[in-house]
Amino acid sequence: MRNVGIFMDRDGTISEEVGYVNHLSRFQIYPWAAQAIRTLNQKGLKTVVVTNQAGVARGYFTEDLVIQVHEKLRQEMTLAGANLDAIYYCPHHPSVGPDPYRQECSCRKPKPGMLYRAAAELDLDLSRSFVVGDRYGDMELAHNAGTHSIFVLSGYGLGEYEYQRHNWKVQPEWVAQNLLEATQIILNTLV
Repeated sequence: MRNVGIFMDRDGTISEEVGYVNHLSRFQIYPWAAQAIRTLNQKGLKTVVVTNQAGVARGYFTEDLVIQVHEKLRQEMTLAGANLDAIYYCPHHPSVGPDPYRQECSCRKPKPGMLYRAAAELDLDLSRSFVVGDRYGDMELAHNAGTHSIFVLSGYGLGEYEYQRHNWKVQPEWVAQNLLEATQIILNTLV
């Protein structure tokens, strides 16, 4: 299973959804996240965070803050015995902000650029991998990259699923309460 990547959205999937995390104190990791990631680590799966951070382009915060948040995430995971193999983020927006952040890029979800990069750098088989997230864009990302998809009801998930799923062109393969339940679905699927 070493070539299987678990691509996890950050806000609403690993950490509480608070809108824009514009200060380090606003970043709070869900209590089940470390256990879920640790379980994936124990099975030899690559754990990868993929997150849009257009607040950089919008001027709400700097890339330095994004880096600080990801350092905090790594530290808290390490303290809990969990490991993230990689963290990728997109600071761009197609129509807002100054150069170089205002651009039509290949990394902004649901475009698959971050997953393609991770697959190349970590030697991952996307067809065997999973995207886990709380937004419809994460399901589109999974479809665009050719991975499996798990929609979680944490973060924005419950509201999006209840009120918007009838408009979705792509439906998730599975729906889970949270990342920990998604982990069990992944392990059961890979057996």
